[in-house]
Amino acid sequence: MDHDELHVPYDENRTRPREVEVDGVRYERLPIKTHVVLPGEPLDPVVEKYALGELRDGDWLFMTEKMVAGSQGRAYPVAEVKARPLAVWLAKRVVRTPWGIGLGIPETMEMAIREVGTLRILFAAAVSVVSKKVFRRSGDFYRIAGPKARGIDGPGYPTIPPYDEMVVLTAAKPRQTSEHVRDVIAGHGIRAEVLLVDINDIGGNVLGSTLTKADEELVRRILKDNPIGQGHESTPLGIIRRVG
Repeated sequence: MDHDELHVPYDENRTRPREVEVDGVRYERLPIKTHVVLPGEPLDPVVEKYALGELRDGDWLFMTEKMVAGSQGRAYPVAEVKARPLAVWLAKRVVRTPWGIGLGIPETMEMAIREVGTLRILFAAAVSVVSKKVFRRSGDFYRIAGPKARGIDGPGYPTIPPYDEMVVLTAAKPRQTSEHVRDVIAGHGIRAEVLLVDINDIGGNVLGSTLTKADEELVRRILKDNPIGQGHESTPLGIIRRVG
């Protein structure tokens, strides 16, 4: 998409309803289409160009983690990630899931090792083996490896180019980033709260925000059906607005 194209809320080819009701209150979810935010591209101009014209006082602006991580330079071409033998060995033992590669390829496992350290990854792997064999329980590897490892995104469909050929790490300083964007918006005379979210078709989380913890949980429920999509929609921004 050309950077000079007019910005509009994006509501195309999605089956999710525009509004949802949570605890008797109705909320609009307004996806905002942008150009593809490239690795290293400054975040503030993106927010100013695409979100300011749609925001009202009292809105909650949410940003996707992949866009923010990319803007922070935390996306790496998979071809440039040199996986060490340990990463190759561990990746072969990660259970593949229907919703993404996760750490199931050497390059994503290598970045997880770099992010959280070799000892933590080895400990997570050891506990995972024991818990599966003894307790028939899964998920301990990612639980112990932690959010920095769990949040790494790998290449492949349906991710939009160029991120379909990149390893994307978790966004850095999610709360501070949210506070900064809130201040940018406030500088234009709009009082809105800001959230950094990791949302996909199986659920999601608020990684950092300017809201209370209770409101973060409310947001998770409002967005649990992933109204902005996670593929070629190119809607890395969205607005939550209370309507009744």
